[in-house]
Amino acid sequence: MRDILVLYYSLQGTTEALAREVCRGVDSVPDMASRLRTVPQVSTVAEAAEDEIPTAGPPFARAEDIVECSGLVMGSPTRFGNMAAALKYFLDGTITQWLGGEAVGKPAGVFTSSSSLHGGQESTLLTMAIPLLHHGMLLVGLPQSEAAISTTRTGGTPYGASHVSWNRKTDTLSDDERDLARALGRRVAEIAKKLDS
Repeated sequence: MRDILVLYYSLQGTTEALAREVCRGVDSVPDMASRLRTVPQVSTVAEAAEDEIPTAGPPFARAEDIVECSGLVMGSPTRFGNMAAALKYFLDGTITQWLGGEAVGKPAGVFTSSSSLHGGQESTLLTMAIPLLHHGMLLVGLPQSEAAISTTRTGGTPYGASHVSWNRKTDTLSDDERDLARALGRRVAEIAKKLDS
């Protein structure tokens, strides 16, 4: 089995719901498994603000997860058209892996959530893609061949999976959002499997 790191930050549960659907997509590919990880909140002085082990949910990510896994799918809520500070703080701590070229050639995808349709989803996906490009990763998006890209009235973009909460319970995904998150996980896992063969 080869792992795909599904790394996310979520405060209200929305991005976590997307991450769990991405995991289902990864796990649907034979010989591939998802490794679900999150990151701790950070304080206003940019230091970890939580214990080393979370009280609930998946473990906190370590920079070594990037080395050990065959690919990465990363998600963050939209914060003014950008990724959340907690995820950026984690990425800033991967300099050793960058210097060693540990992620070069591995596939990666991104996903996000926002409360409004024009909340900056696509720019958030791009801000997450930039450090992955610097790591030498191969970006995987969602092509037009994914039917839900053309039919969605909620989240989902060619840049990656997304969720718009509108007035719904924040972690309630539409069928299209669920399908596209699974498709993203499946695509990254399939490409990683081909690259590893």
